[in-house]
Amino acid sequence: MSEESAPEKPAPPVDDLVTTSHTLRTPAGELVYTATAGRIVLRHEKHTDGRFDGHEPHAEVFVVTYTLDGADPATRPVTIAFNGGPGSSSVWLHLGLLGPRRVVMGDAGALTPPPWGLTDNQESLLAHSDLVFVDPVSTGYSRAVTGGKPEDFHGYASDVETIGEVVRLWVTRNERWLSPKYLAGESYGTLRAAALAQHLQDRHGMYLNGLMLISSVLDMGSIRFTEGNDRPFPLFLPTYAAIAHHHGLHPGRELREVLADAEEFAAGEYPAALASGARLPAEDLDRVAGRLATLTGLDEGYVRRVRLRIEHHRFFRELLRTSGRTVGRIDGRFTGWEDDGGGERPSYDPSIAAITGPYTAALNSHVRSSLGYASDLPYEVLSGRVQPWSYKEFEGRGVSVVGKLSAAMRANPHLRVHVACGYHDGATPYAAAEQVLAQLPIPDELRDRIEVRYYEAGHMMYVHEPSRLAQSADLAAFVTENR
Repeated sequence: MSEESAPEKPAPPVDDLVTTSHTLRTPAGELVYTATAGRIVLRHEKHTDGRFDGHEPHAEVFVVTYTLDGADPATRPVTIAFNGGPGSSSVWLHLGLLGPRRVVMGDAGALTPPPWGLTDNQESLLAHSDLVFVDPVSTGYSRAVTGGKPEDFHGYASDVETIGEVVRLWVTRNERWLSPKYLAGESYGTLRAAALAQHLQDRHGMYLNGLMLISSVLDMGSIRFTEGNDRPFPLFLPTYAAIAHHHGLHPGRELREVLADAEEFAAGEYPAALASGARLPAEDLDRVAGRLATLTGLDEGYVRRVRLRIEHHRFFRELLRTSGRTVGRIDGRFTGWEDDGGGERPSYDPSIAAITGPYTAALNSHVRSSLGYASDLPYEVLSGRVQPWSYKEFEGRGVSVVGKLSAAMRANPHLRVHVACGYHDGATPYAAAEQVLAQLPIPDELRDRIEVRYYEAGHMMYVHEPSRLAQSADLAAFVTENR
C-alpha cells in the first residue's frame, strides 16, 4: 500500500468539557455555582520491551462537577460520587439525592406519568461540598478510545484503577489536594469506594476524610445465594419481613416491632436450624417453618418445600402470588404484574422499571439544556455491556473488600464511614451490611468512626420523600462534622 492510500489515523481524543453558571435558591440562601460537564481523556504509561513509549490515551470518562463560586478550596470539601451495577452510570445519586437538580417522579403507589420533570434540589449536598459525578467506562457517555478494548475496563481491579485515576486527575487539575475529600458510592459503588480508599492511599498517597456507603455491600458472600452458602438466608430475613409488613401481611404491628422479631430469629435459631440440615428434629422443623412463614408472609408449605431456604428472587415472586402481583428487588414497596402466574422468579424488577424512565429522561434533558453538553452517543443509564464483569483477582475465594477497608482505616485513623440502609432493599439487605461492619478487623477505638442510618425505603431510598429529606440531612451532618 502506498503512502498516498494509507488510511489516516484518527485524531487523538481531547477533553470536551463545557462550563456553565447557575444559581440554586434554598431556604438558607442562594448558592451560586459553576457546572462543568464533559469527557476527560485518561492516559496510561506505555512501555515496549522495557522502553517508555509515552502516555497513551485509553479511555474517555464522562464527568459532571458542581463547584460553589467563591469558596476557599482549603476548607471546602469535595465529594466524588458514583453508582454501582456493575454497569450503572452515576445518574441516580446525581439526580436523585446529591446534585442541585432532582427528578420529579412520585413514589411507589403514586407514580407520575411521563414525561416527568426536574426541580431544584433545595437539600443538595452542594450546600456543604463540591460535587463530582463519575460514569465508569461503558456507562453514561464514558467509552474506551477508538481502537481500545472496552472489556479491559470491565473488572474489579481495572475499574478501581480507572476511577482512582479520575479522582487523582480531577483533584490535581483543580488544585484540591488540600481540600477535605469524600467518596460516595451506592451498591457496587460501595465496594468500589472501599477499595478506592486503600488504592488512593497506597498508589497516590491520597488520604480521604470519609466514605458514604449507600446500600452497602462489601462482601459478596453476604448477599449471593450460591450452592453451599447458607449465610444470606438469615441476612435477608429482616428485609423479607419489612416488605411483608409494607404489603399488609403483619396487620396491627409496627415495622420496628416486626424487624426486631426477625432480627432476633435471624441471629440465633434460624441459622442454627439451617446448619443442622437433616439432623433438625421434627418438632424444631415445625417451629422454624412456622416462624419463617409468619415473618415472611409466605405459605408454610412453601417454606417447607424450599427446605427453609428462601432465595430472594423467589421471595419477590411468591409473596403476592395469590393477588397476581410481584414485588421489586431494588425496592420491595413497588409491585408489578407478570404474564405467567405460575412463574418461579420475576421476569423484571418493577422498582427498576418505575425509576428508569424518569431518570433517563431527566439526565438527557439536564445535560443538554442546563449543562450545555451535546453528544449523539446514547447515555447508558444501566448497561449490560460490562458483563461478564471480571473478578479474576478473587479466583478461588469470595469477592470482598473488608480487608481493604480495614487496612485503609488502620492506616488513616481519621477516615470516617457513613453507611445508609433501606429496610425494603432486597438487593443489599441491611442485616448483611450490619454483619459485615461488625466483623471489620479494626481496633475498637476506630469503631466510633462508623455510623449507620436507616430509612423506610429501598435501595435508592431517596425516591421516598421522607427518606430523601432525612438522608440529605444525615449526609450534610456527616460532611460538616469536625469542620
